[in-house]
Amino acid sequence: MENTPSITISDSFAIGYNTPIATTASSIELGVGNHFLLARNGRGKTTLLKTLAGGLKAKSGDYTTNGRLQFVNEFLEFDRELTPATVFKALVQKKHRMQAIEMADAVELEHRKPFGRLSRGNRQKALLILAECRATDQQSQILLLDEPFTGLDAFTQEFFLNHWSKKTSNTLRLITCHPDSDEAEFPSVVTISNAKLSHINPDSDRHWGALKTALN
Repeated sequence: MENTPSITISDSFAIGYNTPIATTASSIELGVGNHFLLARNGRGKTTLLKTLAGGLKAKSGDYTTNGRLQFVNEFLEFDRELTPATVFKALVQKKHRMQAIEMADAVELEHRKPFGRLSRGNRQKALLILAECRATDQQSQILLLDEPFTGLDAFTQEFFLNHWSKKTSNTLRLITCHPDSDEAEFPSVVTISNAKLSHINPDSDRHWGALKTALN
């Protein structure tokens, strides 16, 4: 089975609602690994992810995705009476359930507590663990992660960043975030600035301190 996930976006691809809010100047090709989508608020980060997930229609141009796609945003919810452990059992393959529980323990998620009694951060932990553990070893995966660090402490953020850096063999992640350190460096960067959607040249400085000055 094909094990190379990808997202290909054509030139003149545009996202938006009534009118376009961002357009590609040239085509973009994303492959296996972690790609960070950076932009100021209101520039279209969530709109792009929703479009790639099929929830919104592109205003122009086209795109293709290769891989089993999951869109995880901060508003995804489960029944308040369900526990993360119950959700893992229902939605994660048996051979990956122990991994889900081990990840929950590592980030101090009380996986037997109902969602309705979990904090915002702990609900977010459960969603991220679910997305990671639903991925199979044989199938290429695309994870669209919209503000995955919302409500998470620094320890948990570091845990997921380390996990993502190690688990990239058949997974493409497109991740929106707001860095809190100028020293943060990204393996691959997609930006939305001046209504243009771009993939930053890999030879460019990809530290947040350098990138943020170019975002408008």
